[in-house]
Amino acid sequence: MLATISSHLKSSDLFRGDLQLTSPPTIYFELKKTIENPDKSIVDIGFVLEQDPALSIRTLKIVNSAFYCLPVPIASIQRAISIIGAHELQNLVLATVVIDKFSSMPGGLLSMQDFWAKSLRCALISKELCIYDNNKSDLDSIFICGLLHNIGQLVFYRRIPELARQIGLLVESRNIDEIQAENNILGFNHYQTGAELARLWRLPEIIIETIAQHQHPDYTGVFANAASIIRTANYLCKIDAEDIRSNIVFNTIPADNLSNIIEKVDNQFDVIFNLFYSI
Repeated sequence: MLATISSHLKSSDLFRGDLQLTSPPTIYFELKKTIENPDKSIVDIGFVLEQDPALSIRTLKIVNSAFYCLPVPIASIQRAISIIGAHELQNLVLATVVIDKFSSMPGGLLSMQDFWAKSLRCALISKELCIYDNNKSDLDSIFICGLLHNIGQLVFYRRIPELARQIGLLVESRNIDEIQAENNILGFNHYQTGAELARLWRLPEIIIETIAQHQHPDYTGVFANAASIIRTANYLCKIDAEDIRSNIVFNTIPADNLSNIIEKVDNQFDVIFNLFYSI
């Protein structure tokens, strides 16, 4: 039987008194405001990003990497916007600044490199599944949804580290489902907390909902397809390659197609991870 802490603790309590955590990524919203202003141009959007030279250079490196597989190198932010689109650039910047925001964890309770490696792999698989599904409506946002789906775990380790460690030990030692352990010990789970953080940051609804509905496969709302893709990608990150090859886990995607998706992600991963996680 798992011990339960005081029922007075709520997910919202974890965000009180931590302005660094609850403050949204500033440059993301500067970009968003400029993109949504009909009087602003590509030059104006580029100017916002160029105010942070390090981020600007890093963004161009990602655009020119295997992440996009562009036929010719892109030398300017304005050119990058014209090729990949302003909203894609905005999501790319959001991914980069959030990884930077959570680049370390006090006390070494959690390996941030491992956390972001798993999250990035899930994001890359999500993108490939979305392409396979020919789901153009969610393609612009699916990568960032996959990247941030477990961000509530970081809130736990930042705000309630001892309880987060207790949950981790229970999952590891007793083979208990992670969400079950969180709900029993805290009364809520990291998906609920991650969705609440996304709301505080005023992120797009698709990001909030794919986090909030991750544990609800019966969800039929407007973002059900995107949530299903993230759920599938997260599962694929945890299973054995042999299971994929033998088609044990999926009947909806042929084993060869699934293997090709995983192989493509594996081929991209190291280079792309080193660009996003350049700490």
